[in-house]
Amino acid sequence: MVVFTAPSGAGKTTVVRHLLSKYSDLLQFSVSATTRSKRDHEKDGVDYYFIDKETFQQKIDDKEFIEWEEVYADQYYGTLHSEVHRIVALGKKIIFDIDVHGAENIKSKYGDRCLTVFVKPPSFVELVKRLTKRNTEDKDSFKKRINRIKKELLFENSFDLILLNDVLQDTLENADKLIEKNFSIDDSRD
Repeated sequence: MVVFTAPSGAGKTTVVRHLLSKYSDLLQFSVSATTRSKRDHEKDGVDYYFIDKETFQQKIDDKEFIEWEEVYADQYYGTLHSEVHRIVALGKKIIFDIDVHGAENIKSKYGDRCLTVFVKPPSFVELVKRLTKRNTEDKDSFKKRINRIKKELLFENSFDLILLNDVLQDTLENADKLIEKNFSIDDSRD
């Protein structure tokens, strides 16, 4: 399995989507569960499993999560055991797109069977610009996200590899090389 992690806006989802498209025969996306509201462009069961807080709590109590966290007040995210089992049954490698603490938890559970990659933004200022362009949050929510980002950037060296996301095309090519090297793929397959 491979985990891509980063603060919001660093580009981990863009990288993961690229890899899923290019290596669809090898990789399968692990869909996280969340209690946050669905955004207009998102699909339940594709981007996230959108569930209410009570259902999420019941799943915590029933030990259905590999990892979970209350990222913001009343906004929970987590990885279900059933999701990992689903992907293993397909015979594919699991690719995760999760926050920094979730990535640490996955790594601590799976150790060497898990490669963790921190997607590093070119700068904090650029990261704030990217989030501002998204325009997906109110002022209070944006402020909370920025405070969290400042903390998450400190974890850069806690992961197996760092992937700089400055020039997108270079980032995607480096992500390809990372997958090809770590999963012993012949890079002449294009």
